[in-house]
Amino acid sequence: MADFAFGKFDYFCTQIALSLCPLVGSDTGIEPACYSRNIEMGSLLIFEPATLVIHLIALFMTGIMIYHIKTKYTAVGRKEIVMFFYMYFVTIVLEFLVISGIVQTAHSSYPYFAAAHISMIITTLWCLLLNGFVGFQWAEDGTPFSLWSIRISSLVIWGISFFISIATFRNMAGFSNISPTPLFLIYFVFGAAFILIYVLLQIVLVVNTLDDRWPLGDILFGFAFFVVGRIFEFVLSQKICDMAKHYVDGMFFGTICSLLAVMMVYKYWDSITKEDLEFSVGGKSNVWEIKDPLLSDDGLAAMGRDDGNRMYDRY
Repeated sequence: MADFAFGKFDYFCTQIALSLCPLVGSDTGIEPACYSRNIEMGSLLIFEPATLVIHLIALFMTGIMIYHIKTKYTAVGRKEIVMFFYMYFVTIVLEFLVISGIVQTAHSSYPYFAAAHISMIITTLWCLLLNGFVGFQWAEDGTPFSLWSIRISSLVIWGISFFISIATFRNMAGFSNISPTPLFLIYFVFGAAFILIYVLLQIVLVVNTLDDRWPLGDILFGFAFFVVGRIFEFVLSQKICDMAKHYVDGMFFGTICSLLAVMMVYKYWDSITKEDLEFSVGGKSNVWEIKDPLLSDDGLAAMGRDDGNRMYDRY
């Protein structure tokens, strides 16, 4: 097993099969010391089958979360946070393709899929970080400025990450797959920094602006799930693989923890946003509110009394 060295993926790739592992370290890439069993479907060899099931569950759960976010028509930051979940959805799709072997590592398109996958991971975390500022009202949520600042900056982050990734894989523009330090920085250091800053921002937001402290539990549980997932992947993976007799490895549990972390992000956002039901399409209690006072119950009763009085006046 390779020892940890800053700027190199050797240690991490000997633990689990990251999408970039076949493309860094040497011309033949780096293989994990222990990985889960493969299954054959027709002429296609499928890798990490148990993890792929979790990916399918993650896609389903993300779709449900997106649906519920979009139904909260007046919730603060609704349009901003849904972009994060869309990006997470795309990330899972790309990870499914490159981890499963559907896009084979020997194919000429694999480096581009792997670069797109890595770029989406970084961009998704960047989008999460920007969502951390929405509660501070740095810009009014839902406005073109707020939305396009996230979209444009995310596109820039994706482009930079994609260039660094593909240049590292192809040994272009001074980048090297033998010494992939810039890729290491954006993959691990920047990604971890985005998450840590987001968590700290939300702690400050809850403590300073909310009377309810329960949302702190949501965000801290989400962070804990993320950390535990990385421990499963990069510390315990080989032990899990050996104990499970290659049926699962650390990636299986790491993917579960990542999904739980994302679900806690949704739970946290849902707990700190209050929908104004007066203006909500879902709030139908006021749809048939009578605006004309003459047509209300009191108005009709008064009209009835007036008619009766006029009848008595005739006699």
